[in-house]
Amino acid sequence: MDTSLNPQWAQGYRSKSQMARMLTETWTAAQLYCPTCGWPVLARFPNNMAVADFYCPKCKNEFEQKSKNGNFGTKITDGAYHTFLERICSSQNPHFLMMCYSLEKMKVEQLVFVPKFFFVPQVVEKRKPLAQSAQRAGWVGCNILWDKIPIQGRISIIRNGVPLDKNAVLHQVNRARNFQIDDVTSRGWLMDVLQCINSIPSDLFSLNMVYEFEELLAAKHPDNHNVRAKIRQQLQWLRDRGMLRFLGNGRYQKEAAAQT
Repeated sequence: MDTSLNPQWAQGYRSKSQMARMLTETWTAAQLYCPTCGWPVLARFPNNMAVADFYCPKCKNEFEQKSKNGNFGTKITDGAYHTFLERICSSQNPHFLMMCYSLEKMKVEQLVFVPKFFFVPQVVEKRKPLAQSAQRAGWVGCNILWDKIPIQGRISIIRNGVPLDKNAVLHQVNRARNFQIDDVTSRGWLMDVLQCINSIPSDLFSLNMVYEFEELLAAKHPDNHNVRAKIRQQLQWLRDRGMLRFLGNGRYQKEAAAQT
């Protein structure tokens, strides 16, 4: 996999945003394999496709690409708020390819694959409406809160300009399928509890340590009046899929440690 961007791909374009889109999307079409099945190429959808940018000719999975010159930081700018929410909550939502590139070096620096089932409304931030003086007055955009997506759903394909082993990437993607839940509400609970577990610094933790997040989870899910039962349900779900190991007496071991 060659991480170089070819300036010729953007010839004929004057807009910086159009040039960046041509550089990054042409690179993806030329270099990237399907991260869900390993097929050697991704195909482009026609321009202005409302749903996604690429699809796999073999497994038919769809992908939307977000690219930025430099690092993403904690927030990634996206389009219309309500449109984005509808898309991630539908059964036809695409997977995401998050790319950081360098125009100075003319190369792809970071590429992260995020499976679609890691997207929940909690990771989307509503931006302020555009001012009445703006051309699209009242339009409401959104940000993707990058740090709210669990680390298990941020699968690196290129890291610090270096492509990672394809088989290792596909293995991580296959492991991530254990987190797939179609119901958005249930998915939201799982992602929130998973984030709580991820924030515990040790590989070994107790049920009482997760109970310490009860107030936080109650604020995120005000319609649920039995948060502790919901926490236990998510821990059991993760245990049954091999994401946690139950050690007895309310003690658990995280996935990475359980694999060693």
